[in-house]
Amino acid sequence: MLFGIGFEAPGEGPRVRSIVMENEIILRIPVRPVPRELEWVERDGPNCIAAGSIRGAFLSGGDHVNLILSGRRLLRAEFSADCPALDFYEGFYLSSEDRKICAKRDAIRSRMGATCRIMKFSRLVPNPR
Repeated sequence: MLFGIGFEAPGEGPRVRSIVMENEIILRIPVRPVPRELEWVERDGPNCIAAGSIRGAFLSGGDHVNLILSGRRLLRAEFSADCPALDFYEGFYLSSEDRKICAKRDAIRSRMGATCRIMKFSRLVPNPR
């Protein structure tokens, strides 16, 4: 359990799936329910993350997705202003040719085919009350 976020044991529940096609890795990211126990504070995040470090995601707003990474870290991927309201509840896809997902370069794709460019990553830390 990470700050109220449950992680499934191996073999249980949805997992990130990947496939490599002609030097491009494609990840299918499952979406978990939004944890409501804590408030989160955003801090500066990296420009890129390793694609293999993504373990899942949860939705918390129309203009971003919160990514669960290995090591029980959380990052918020914020979308461009022109991003349409996408339905990520069934999961989404990320792809990369260099096994990294980078802000201002890569995009998130809904299972229905819509696309949003990732503009920024922010680290999420629990709000000390």
